[in-house]
Amino acid sequence: MSDALLSVRNLSAGVDGKEILHSVDLDVEEGGVHVLMGPNGAGKSTLGHVIMGEPTYDVTGGTITFGGEDVTELSPDKRSLAGMFLSFQAPVEIPGVPLSSFLRAIASARPELDMKRKEFRKRVRELADELDMDRAYLDRELGVGFSGGEKKKVEMLQLLLLKPRLAILDEADSGLDVDALSVVSRGMELYRRECNGTLLVITHNTRILEHLDVDKVHVMVRGSMVTEGDASMIADIDTNGFEQFESLAQAR
Repeated sequence: MSDALLSVRNLSAGVDGKEILHSVDLDVEEGGVHVLMGPNGAGKSTLGHVIMGEPTYDVTGGTITFGGEDVTELSPDKRSLAGMFLSFQAPVEIPGVPLSSFLRAIASARPELDMKRKEFRKRVRELADELDMDRAYLDRELGVGFSGGEKKKVEMLQLLLLKPRLAILDEADSGLDVDALSVVSRGMELYRRECNGTLLVITHNTRILEHLDVDKVHVMVRGSMVTEGDASMIADIDTNGFEQFESLAQAR
């Protein structure tokens, strides 16, 4: 793997004056599969949202560099155009906006995805088929009445359509049954194979990692990055949990 695509240095952030992230460092290598793990409330999702520029959070220190450029002050849309993607634990619903129109709008902002309407619709239908997604959903209002699994399929469809350089998947397995989890895993595999993209998977559950060739595992506890290592850490965490890292968090 080459130099880091994403580099977070000494990052602190919070909400309403309450600090959640404490001087976090993180490097994600170009083309790699990185996993960010930790117990509930560790700050994992907060880190993902801060990296993406979510305005709810106040960055009080540190930098975020993507593709060699400092993006700490960039808005989420500019980070997206630069090649960053974030999936949400609970995708939003947008009444009145057909899914197909939404997909067309987000793709039209990217010159490399400029296609004629017929060609675009064909591509979206192909992606829906690959994800076992009923094409009828393309004409429905975005997220309205969708099950949790269908919402995740929509996010995987967006991921494969946009082909970002970095995909941050925040608790992509949250609340999913076995079939829906299989679709998410398939989406990640397709992204890796067809887009040669970089993954940062945020999770506290090892199930979603079973079909991924993980390069590095990072562990957060109480808003601090406490340790990192290779894929062998996943089995250790599965067996022994996160309590083994509590002392590392207390020492910071």
